[in-house]
Amino acid sequence: MRIHLLPPQLANQIAAGEVIERPSSLVKELLENSLDAGATRIDIDVEQGGVALIRVRDNGRGIHKDDLALALSRHATSKIHNFDDLTNIHTLGFRGEALPSICSVSRLTLTSRTADAGSGWRIQGDGREVAMEAIPAAHPIGTTVEVRNLFYNTPARRKFLRSEKTEFAHLEELVQRIALSRFDVDIALRHNQRAVHAWRAGEQEHDQERRIAEVIGSPFLENALRIDFEASGLRLWGWVGLPTFSRGQADLQYFYVNGRIIRDKLVSHAVRQAYQDVLFQGRHPVFVLYLEMPRHEVDVNVHPTKHEVRFREGRLIHDFLFRTLHKALAETRAGSTQPGAVTAMNPSPAQTPRDDREPSPAPSYARQSALPLPPSSPAPWQVREQIAAYAALHPAAVPAPIAITDTTPEEVPPLGYAVAQLHGVYILAENAHGLVLVDMHAAHERITYERLKTQLASASIRSQPLLVPISVTVNERDARLAEEHSAVFAELGFEIDRLGRETLAVRAIPAPLCDAADVEELVRDVLADLHTFGGSTRIRERIDEMLATLACHGSVRANRKLTLPEMNMLLRDMERTERSGQCNHGRPTWTQLSMAELDKMFLRGR
Repeated sequence: MRIHLLPPQLANQIAAGEVIERPSSLVKELLENSLDAGATRIDIDVEQGGVALIRVRDNGRGIHKDDLALALSRHATSKIHNFDDLTNIHTLGFRGEALPSICSVSRLTLTSRTADAGSGWRIQGDGREVAMEAIPAAHPIGTTVEVRNLFYNTPARRKFLRSEKTEFAHLEELVQRIALSRFDVDIALRHNQRAVHAWRAGEQEHDQERRIAEVIGSPFLENALRIDFEASGLRLWGWVGLPTFSRGQADLQYFYVNGRIIRDKLVSHAVRQAYQDVLFQGRHPVFVLYLEMPRHEVDVNVHPTKHEVRFREGRLIHDFLFRTLHKALAETRAGSTQPGAVTAMNPSPAQTPRDDREPSPAPSYARQSALPLPPSSPAPWQVREQIAAYAALHPAAVPAPIAITDTTPEEVPPLGYAVAQLHGVYILAENAHGLVLVDMHAAHERITYERLKTQLASASIRSQPLLVPISVTVNERDARLAEEHSAVFAELGFEIDRLGRETLAVRAIPAPLCDAADVEELVRDVLADLHTFGGSTRIRERIDEMLATLACHGSVRANRKLTLPEMNMLLRDMERTERSGQCNHGRPTWTQLSMAELDKMFLRGR
C-alpha cells in the first residue's frame, strides 16, 4: 500500500462529509456566506425538505466574474489572508470548504453580480473534475446559490437522510436560529412553493422582541427578563425565561458569541448553575442570549461546522455568565414585577459576586429550623400569642389591613394586604392592580431556604475531621489536580492529602454533609469539574439540597390557619426575599389577577 494523493473530487467529498451532514447544515453554510457578504435580505426556497432543491438568494456584494470558478475550489476564500487573521476572525465563514464540498455532492448553480458589473454571471458544477466557465446571466446585485439533488452521487450518504418532514424541521430550526442572530436582515423561507416564514428587519428593541415572538412564541416574552450587563470587556444581553417558564427538553436555548451560533458545554454548565435553585429536576431553562467579547479571546477554528468554540479564559467566561444570570434571577422577588413582565437589568460590577446577598429578616412565623438563627434575629414563635406580642412591639412590620381605596397606589406594597385565607392553602391579598393569590407553603419554603443559605454563607463551611481517613484511588492527573487545588478543597470544608501517585486521603469533610454524602463520589465529581471548568459548585449544591429539605420541613403547612398579621408578614418577607417568585422546586409562589381580567371573567362593561 503506497502513499498517494487523493483525487480532488474524493477529497472534496470527504470534506463534504465533515461540513454537509444534512440539508440544514448546507443551508447554514450558505446563509453565513450571505451574511458575510453584507446582505440585508435573504430568500430561501426549499423543496422536499432540501433534498430536491435548496435555493438561497441574497442582495449582498456579489462575487466577481473571475472569482466564480475559484469560489468552487477548495481552500479558496476572501476572508483570511495570513495566520494573524485566524486570531481575529470577524466573519462567520472562513475555511473555504463549503461551496466546493456542496458542489462535490450535488448539482450546483452559482449566479452572482457585483455593483460594478453590467450583468450577472453564472457557473455550474456537478461534482465532476471538469473545468467550469462562467456564462452571462440576468441577475440583480447579489448572489444566488441553487443546489439540486443533494447526495445524488453518494447514495451511501443519501440513505442516512430522514423523511422530508424531519429534514425540513431541522432546516427550519437552523433558519430560525440564524434569524435570531441578525435582527437587521430580512429573511424569508418557502417550502414546496409555500411561504413558511417572513421576518422583517428591525434593530429597535420592539423589533427584536417582535422577531423573538415570531420565532419562539409570545409566551416566552411574557415570561422573560430582559438583561444587559457589561464587565471586564464582556457584554451579555438578551432575554432569559423565568424559572416557571421551563421546558422538558433543551430545545429553546439560543446562545450566540459575537453573532455566531454555538453549543458549548462551558456555557451550558454556567446557565444550568444559575438556574439550579429555581428549576424542577429535569426541567430546562429557555433563553436567547448574546455574548460579545474581543475576537482574539475566542477561538472559532475548532470544528469544521463551527458550532464549537474555545475560550481563552474559560473560567472567566463561566463566572461572568453564572454571576450575571444568577443576579438577574435573584432579582425576581415576588411583587417586584407583574408576572410575565419584561424588565431591564443592568447591575453594577460590585453587585455581581456570588455571595453578596443581603440577609433577609428571619420570618417570625417560621418554626425553629435545624440551623440556629443569628442572635440579632427575633426569636421564633411557637404559639399564636407570641406573634401577637411581636405585632404589638413591631407594628410597622405587621401592617394592619386597610382599605386600598383609602391609599394612593404608591403607598400600597407590591403584594398588597391580606384579606383572607382560602382552605388553609392560599392567601388572598388586595393590591393596587387587583387580586393577588399566594401559595403560602411554597412562598415560606423559599423564604426559609434563602435565610438558611444566607446564614451558612455568613461563615465559612466548618470541617468535620474523620476518625479514619477515607482513601480514594484516582488517576495521576486527578491526584495532581487535588494537590494543586488543595486550597479550593479547604475552602469547601475538605482536608485532602496526596499519599501516592494515584492515591488521596480525605481527612475531613464539610460538617453539613457528615450524614448525607458519598465522600468518594463527591471528591471525584469535584475533580471532574475542576478539570473541565476550572472550578466546582458540587459541594455547595449538595449543601443547598440539604438546606432545601430543611426549608421544606420547616415551612408552614397547608391547612394551617394564619391570622391577617401573619399573612401580611409573609407577604412583606416575600417582597424582600430573592427568588421568592418561585419555590425551591421552580413552582410559582404567587400570581396576579388584574381588575381588567376579573372584569372580563364576569363580563363587566358589556
